[in-house]
Amino acid sequence: MFFELSVAPADPILGLMAAFRSDPRAEKIDLGVGVYKDEAGHTGVLECVKRAEARRVEREDTKTYIGMAGDPGFNAALEELAFGEVPALRHGRIATAHTPGGTGALRVAAELIRRARPDATVWVPDPTWGNHPSVFKAAGLKVREYAYYDAATQSLRAEAMLEDLAKVPANDVVLLHACCHNPSGVDLEHAHWLAIAELAHRQGFLCFVDMAYQGFSSGLDMDAYGPRFLAERLPEMLLATSCSKNFGLYRERIGAISVLGPDAAATAITFSVLLSAIRNVYSMPPAHGAILVAEILNDDSLKALWLAELATMRDRINHYRSLLVQRLGEADIGRDFSFIERQRGMFSFLGITPEQVERLNTEHAIYMVGSSRMNIAGLSAANIGHFVSSLRAVL
Repeated sequence: MFFELSVAPADPILGLMAAFRSDPRAEKIDLGVGVYKDEAGHTGVLECVKRAEARRVEREDTKTYIGMAGDPGFNAALEELAFGEVPALRHGRIATAHTPGGTGALRVAAELIRRARPDATVWVPDPTWGNHPSVFKAAGLKVREYAYYDAATQSLRAEAMLEDLAKVPANDVVLLHACCHNPSGVDLEHAHWLAIAELAHRQGFLCFVDMAYQGFSSGLDMDAYGPRFLAERLPEMLLATSCSKNFGLYRERIGAISVLGPDAAATAITFSVLLSAIRNVYSMPPAHGAILVAEILNDDSLKALWLAELATMRDRINHYRSLLVQRLGEADIGRDFSFIERQRGMFSFLGITPEQVERLNTEHAIYMVGSSRMNIAGLSAANIGHFVSSLRAVL
């Protein structure tokens, strides 16, 4: 059966990870892999997670299944974290299932969309996270792009974006990044969310928000402005969330998918179809990480500790955005990199050519993807000087 298969193309990020590990050069810097790193270049376990885990080990008395929707305490806590005081939450219009990571949330949402509208097209920003199109296509959905990032100005193509979205037909799906846009770092402003909500009403398309980095830009509430705004103004929407970054639970694979309906009865019907899709894809999600998150969010002391640790991560990223702009300016490279400070989250496009990216790698042991997307969290006091001098050399 399998002897006629060809080798699948390698994922560029996974390939970077393997190449970085095998590189013997002491000065090497990993700016490609999308995980948060501390000043020592380590992706550690948050102290709040360690404390919650100790409690869980002591209390746990079963490993039985938790059901297709996952842990109820986690789902309720994530809904409150994502939607805040949105009235729809109190009126039973929102239902949530916890999933194997944000990718799992996207995948079962794609199954839900296909069951509701098999001919629907999912419109994704140009550019978007590399796995977005693949996940939707794997579910049998068509994917198209709408204008988003302007590489010439390192900013949002706002007018072109709204022009494209004004052409999206009814019952298609528009994917939106809540904050910390991956890969550009260019986020929507409040006025853009208002315009998108108006277009969704007029055109009849479904908004699907991916919120993988809540708390990594400006804070929990500000980062959730977009999905909360849409939830207050639209009859339907989807929201995918992830606990990989803001709780550091990468390998635990903890995410959630939330559905919003026009009323509680409609939401219940949609959620039943979602659960059916979950049953067919992975049956039930992993429990461990979700129960840790629920423990943290439902305990005042652990939540306070988490908020402090989250602020440390966010402040470190924003600090290195500012410091990098300062150091590049001092190096007199001859280019304006001030856009890096205006962007948000872990990622920005450096705006150099694939050939220059390759030279950074081969000549200076600096790893990033060919598009020049860099992970700001990979910088530190120990390596920023090497990075700046290396960039100056290739430019």
